Amino acid sequence: AAELEYESVLCVKPDVNVYRIPPRASNRGYRASDWKLDHPDWTGRLRVTSKGKTAYIKLEDKVSGELFAQAPIDQYPGIAVETVTDSSRYFVIRIQDETGRSAFIGIGFTDRGDAFDFNVSLQDHFKWVKQETEISKESQEADTRPKLDLGFKEGQTIKLNIGNMTTKKGGAAKPRASGSGSLSLLPPPPGGKIAVPPIPPPSSTAIANHVTPPPVLKSSNTSSADVLLDLDAPASTPKAPASATTDLWGDFSTASSAVPNQAPQQSSWVQF
Repeated sequence: AAELEYESVLCVKPDVNVYRIPPRASNRGYRASDWKLDHPDWTGRLRVTSKGKTAYIKLEDKVSGELFAQAPIDQYPGIAVETVTDSSRYFVIRIQDETGRSAFIGIGFTDRGDAFDFNVSLQDHFKWVKQETEISKESQEADTRPKLDLGFKEGQTIKLNIGNMTTKKGGAAKPRASGSGSLSLLPPPPGGKIAVPPIPPPSSTAIANHVTPPPVLKSSNTSSADVLLDLDAPASTPKAPASATTDLWGDFSTASSAVPNQAPQQSSWVQF
């Protein structure tokens, strides 16, 4: 994995001054005023690069690009890079060679903006390192946790109860017939009333069945010829009471008015 990592450039500053600094006398920190600021020991170019999670401060020659010194940085802020107490343009870095020997030197920028860019480039890099570390840690913890198996085991079944499904809001249930021969009515619309079906008027056949023809009176003196004539001639009817009408067709209206809870209907026979 280390071989596949590539080196990226984070910051480049063309002018940087290098100073030999005296040993730190106390834990209060370094002071740039103790250095010979007017007479730097070396002047060149500074590059900040990164390879993987490690950042490097490289001091190079301005013309040839030859490496003068290099400071690997594992964390920031830390012992590899420290700020001075009396200025924001000067820093103390720890340089190392290939054999592992290290020394502390001071660097400084003429422009305050260059010092700001140098500081921000290191902060952004190690902020990214912190995020990558947290993400990899969470992924490792997720791999070590027991995985939840939601699959069906062999022979395992489930039961679904869909018999008690509720109807949609505002809907009405369908009426059920009480029997095979019963009449089921559709439910009324919302806010409506049930209309009572009208009673059909009585037919002429039913009205005629209510009219009973008068009995035929036979006398013992009637001859057989008179009997044959009676078949063609209408039979004589007894006299009706004075209060009753003599019109037989009037019985049709009387029979129709006798039906209970029935409005009087006009008969086509009466109009005729």
